[in-house]
Amino acid sequence: MKTVAFTTVDVFTTTRFEGNPLAVMTDARGLSDADMQNIAAEFGYSEVTFVLPPQDPANTACIRIFTPTMEVPFAGHPNVGTAYVLGQQGEVFGRPVGDHLRFEEKAGLVTVNLKRDGDKVLTASIRAPKPLAIGNAIAKETVARCIAIEPGDIRLANHEPVVASVGLSFVFAELADLDALGRARPNLAYFQDAAAPTAEGNHDFSLFVYVRSEEAPWAIRGRMFAPLDNVPEDPATGSASAALGAYLVSLEAEPTMNMSLTIEQGVEMGRRSIIGIDVAKQDGIVTDVTISGACAPVMRGEIEY
Repeated sequence: MKTVAFTTVDVFTTTRFEGNPLAVMTDARGLSDADMQNIAAEFGYSEVTFVLPPQDPANTACIRIFTPTMEVPFAGHPNVGTAYVLGQQGEVFGRPVGDHLRFEEKAGLVTVNLKRDGDKVLTASIRAPKPLAIGNAIAKETVARCIAIEPGDIRLANHEPVVASVGLSFVFAELADLDALGRARPNLAYFQDAAAPTAEGNHDFSLFVYVRSEEAPWAIRGRMFAPLDNVPEDPATGSASAALGAYLVSLEAEPTMNMSLTIEQGVEMGRRSIIGIDVAKQDGIVTDVTISGACAPVMRGEIEY
């Protein structure tokens, strides 16, 4: 029997048992694809990461990311959490870890910057690996059925429900108010119906709904549902937050701007998360999206396989 060491952290929070839990296999050499998928399913977290030596020695590591049901090319909280864990341990595969990490992933090269206080990692910031891609519009009736709300609860003044991605695709819909957001409940059967005509790339139909206030339009409260990935609700979704931030900035009339957003997620689950998003737009094109957050360490252990 062999073993692999793991560390878990709660991501996008400084408070243990809040935020989004992540398990990191800090040295996944020897694990097969099937082993990785089985370990991810056993944890039951929205994602688990597996750290492998990089193909290019100029990079820090190769990171593979698995949900309970499949491998995904990119995700936000797994990158933030993995960078935090590797930054805390000081070295990766015999090489020291500085403040700038480079992860090889299915979606491309992901760069990470760590902010430290002495030996302690305070936050990690990652750049989305792909430019903003805007996909199909989705009928408001489809979104409403998926989360058991009324079509009238969906706000269309800024945009209709739409697919967008900066590495992983999500459906985004703005809701009318916090009451509608709180009433949302995922219905697996309707998600299965919706997935067939709208699934894009490497990801199933995952739905991010959110509310903006008139007083603070860049302070956003959201929820993300992905029951087709065995994730009925996710406490924090960095990749979705990055895509949403990029999309909302793309809708602004100003052709050139830099905008910082704060996205609060997981409140309804009792796992409050705070995700920082910075978006740069130049001549009408979103050129850069950064996801930032803190982590809280939780567990260490070994898995037999």
